[in-house]
Amino acid sequence: MADTTSRPGTDLDADTRVRADDRAHVFHSWSAQALIDPLPVAGGEGATFWDHRGNRYLDFSSQLVNLNLGHQHPDLVAAIQRQAGQLATIQPSMANDVRGELARRIAGVAGSGFSKVFFTNGGADANENAVRLARLVTGRRKVLSMYRSYHGSTSTAISLTGDPRRWPNEPADGSVVHFFGPYPYRSPFHASSPDEETRRALEHLEQTIILEGASTIGAIIIETIVGTNGVLVPPPGYLAGVRALCDTHGIVFIADEVMVGFGRVGEWFAFHAFDVEPDLITFAKGVNSGYVPLGGVVISERIAAHFDTIPFPGGLTYSGHPLACAAGVATFDVVERDGILARVRDLGERVVEPRLHRIADRHPSVGDIRGRGLFWAIELVRDRETRDPLVPFDASGDAAAPVAAVAAACREAGLWPFTHVNRIHVAPPLVISEQDLDRGLDIIDDALFAADAHLPGVR
Repeated sequence: MADTTSRPGTDLDADTRVRADDRAHVFHSWSAQALIDPLPVAGGEGATFWDHRGNRYLDFSSQLVNLNLGHQHPDLVAAIQRQAGQLATIQPSMANDVRGELARRIAGVAGSGFSKVFFTNGGADANENAVRLARLVTGRRKVLSMYRSYHGSTSTAISLTGDPRRWPNEPADGSVVHFFGPYPYRSPFHASSPDEETRRALEHLEQTIILEGASTIGAIIIETIVGTNGVLVPPPGYLAGVRALCDTHGIVFIADEVMVGFGRVGEWFAFHAFDVEPDLITFAKGVNSGYVPLGGVVISERIAAHFDTIPFPGGLTYSGHPLACAAGVATFDVVERDGILARVRDLGERVVEPRLHRIADRHPSVGDIRGRGLFWAIELVRDRETRDPLVPFDASGDAAAPVAAVAAACREAGLWPFTHVNRIHVAPPLVISEQDLDRGLDIIDDALFAADAHLPGVR
């Protein structure tokens, strides 16, 4: 059963009422509406949330990899309350103290080449507007993005997305071209080492640029570390090679940091770990843990200067909402005061990585583990030699049952996992205690026997 120790009181009437209202009136994303049964959540604190029946769950997905500072962080809640008492909202064409402070602090950690921030309501519209900026500055419309990627569900963002969520939304933006990014474990380039993967992946990207026409390409957008589609950490030199190709051909380099920014891998922005600087940085999620919707684009000085006397043709009613920005400023204060970045690096290197290696040694269903900080993937296979995935690409129904069984075992033991196709992702809140981190990894370790049971010849 889910963890019920020190649980809050149960409220079965509330459970029934919330479930009934949800099923009758809420239309859920990415779902066949009659085939889902969402969990009614009553509350949360830190790395844990609970339902109205009193079951507690260790949140190993940070909801949608956005809850970096955990549930109900007192500093973020207090900041929103103070701001609501002072000024609940103001239109984006006016200046506001917390909006300006947050923009200054974001630009300050981005790097010396950045000075301006355009605020949005989330990650998808951040990517939409980054592409708009790139197209306007270069005068070119085409954008390149990876097949293994997710950039959002709005019109251009879903076109940029490479994974199957794009398919039913086509046609959308017809000037997006996809390419293969590096994936050493399942190399599309038949590489035998990370260095060879980098070289061949860059050769492939260069050929794509040439064949598509460099003069037609305005931007290349890349998740610095690919998120939902595999926690794919770029091999050494790859991002620097992309930067060089962009410089050679006058292409804008957009780093999608929506999932990995603001401490997820122990850096303010993940690209800092790879000695590279993009032209535009998109962010959302961890900037304020989603307490109030917020995203944005950090703009290099060169691109920002283009609009000094030319109007930027875009905007949103809630851009830089004061309540959201107040939570963002509080996030900076907490991360700096509590040493979150160093803590995340330490936990990733000292606790998560060695433990996942031991888990891999114990379970024949584990083919690969990869990641950094508090962002990891456990890739499951039917056979380690052939690397045949335990669950096929875009599987559903019975074909997806092996990973579904692992997820069910996790939830039964009191952990809410993040699973995608043939992987389990480890992405807890950055404030998780080391004890809870160990406990969550213990639960995953035990749950993986459900994956082992689906291997040929295993009983």
